[in-house]
Amino acid sequence: MPNNSVTSNNKANNTQQFYIGIDGGGSKCKAVLMDEKNNVLGTGIAGPGNPLHGFEQATNSITQSALLALKDAGLTEVALSELIAGVGLAGVNLPILFDQMSNWQYPFKQMFLTTDLHIACLGAHQGEDGAVMITGTGSCGFSYVAQKSLTIGAHGFPHGDKASGAWFGLQAAKQVLLALDGLVKPTAMTQKLLTQLHCSNDVTLVENIANKPATYYAKFANLVFDAAEEGDEAAKEIIDNGCEYISSVANKLWQQQPSRMSMIGGLTTRLIKWLPNNLLAKLAEPLLPPEVGAVLFAKQQLALSNHKN
Repeated sequence: MPNNSVTSNNKANNTQQFYIGIDGGGSKCKAVLMDEKNNVLGTGIAGPGNPLHGFEQATNSITQSALLALKDAGLTEVALSELIAGVGLAGVNLPILFDQMSNWQYPFKQMFLTTDLHIACLGAHQGEDGAVMITGTGSCGFSYVAQKSLTIGAHGFPHGDKASGAWFGLQAAKQVLLALDGLVKPTAMTQKLLTQLHCSNDVTLVENIANKPATYYAKFANLVFDAAEEGDEAAKEIIDNGCEYISSVANKLWQQQPSRMSMIGGLTTRLIKWLPNNLLAKLAEPLLPPEVGAVLFAKQQLALSNHKN
């Protein structure tokens, strides 16, 4: 295993090998540029990186985020073709998308592809075995123990991704529509959503939300938590439902006996205070971000490849 400690260092020796780690999700694509000693040299963020929502969009985001990381590092003279890339993407748990991305004529020197879940787990546990629960635009659970992986969820929105940002946003929209139809009492969520979308009735609300992607609905997740913290019982019920699902996922992951479990993703800070104490007591802070996990993955795969040769 390489030394996985991470420091920040803007000075780089151009004769050494550089690594780019990519974390591509439904909302954005994050890149980190690192050197052989795992120093962080630069970072970059571009658009969505999930090929399920468009192959061209995903590949453009990967390329753009890598270029931005080079720029941030002050290494614009370094070409993408000089970088070894570890790429973890949402969506590539589906074999058809994994094959599509594997056949991409990527601009890097080498590319090692895996799921966003795998790199998140590697990052959270500094390259070691463990488990993660991810609650961002989408949601899922993942464990990697003794070279065996287990994925729970990751089925995509709207048919899956319970307790994700998109799911919370969708539940808010459903609840508000019920209130506008007079079937339930309006709550704090009702006015918050109508105000955010500049709507005044059910027709204009549906016009706004119809056929929208997960990233659109995820924008409403915070208003559910805001309303719940103001005492909105309907919002609390939605959150309790989501937390019950997260607890079920955690219990399933613990059956694999991971040494550590972490919770990561954009909604973690909002969700954490609503989780049951027995689950909170078992969670460990993630050690490194997913994009760094992608670099660790690339280095692991490169070492295995070199060993075979």
